[in-house]
Amino acid sequence: MRQFFSRPLLLGGLFVLFLFAGGATAQTVQPADPEMAAQKLDAPASEVDPYEDWNRKVYSFNETIDNWFLRPIAQGYRTIMPGFADRGISNFFNNLTELRNFANSIFQLKGESAVVAAGRFTYNTVFGLGGFIDVATRFDLPERPEDFGQTLGYWGSKSGPYLMLPFLGPSTPRDFGGFVTDNLALPSAWDLAESPDVYYARALQIVDRRADLIPAEAFMSGDGYTFVRNAYLQRRAYLINDGRTLNDPFASDDDDEDLMLEDF
Repeated sequence: MRQFFSRPLLLGGLFVLFLFAGGATAQTVQPADPEMAAQKLDAPASEVDPYEDWNRKVYSFNETIDNWFLRPIAQGYRTIMPGFADRGISNFFNNLTELRNFANSIFQLKGESAVVAAGRFTYNTVFGLGGFIDVATRFDLPERPEDFGQTLGYWGSKSGPYLMLPFLGPSTPRDFGGFVTDNLALPSAWDLAESPDVYYARALQIVDRRADLIPAEAFMSGDGYTFVRNAYLQRRAYLINDGRTLNDPFASDDDDEDLMLEDF
């Protein structure tokens, strides 16, 4: 069984978080101000992405791994997997994240979102064959994604510079710290999985998620690194501010088209 808490890795992630991003400001008892977040997004690219040279090298490394290994497997997966089975597997793994959504909704004092997360997990687990059928959305309970990175942002923690991490992809110190906390400190349905089954399930989850992103590749244009960076930062701002869209930090004044947030 996966350990519920791995102190060295968790402390290492939190150290990176506070080293680059700094802790929350003195007003940590107040939710993040959307206007302050907007000012951050308006910062020049050199401030948001000061490690661009290094990030591009990591992006090229990840792209090589993806082109030669992960993407071909994901394409084969899409070819042989029936549509209903593919949706069912995606629904199953999404259902497991509802415990994370519930916990982080509580941390952010979002009572309604916590109720929705609990309701979705109950409906989909009991009536949706363990989560393979998303019956909760049909009951007007759409998913409200919440993670610890969003929780830190809600309480005023700065995101820090944009980072491209090996294998993990785009992130920031705040989001990486949230990722470590979500996976190693907070309760998760994955804690019930036994080895080696948990590794098979994780591998299937990675392939399934990569396969779901293949249609979104058609929307990519121009420099791939810049596109991914823009999409990631805009998506994170969208989630942290609960759908209140802010200015794209890198979009030109002549281009008013929003990135497709739901695809990233």
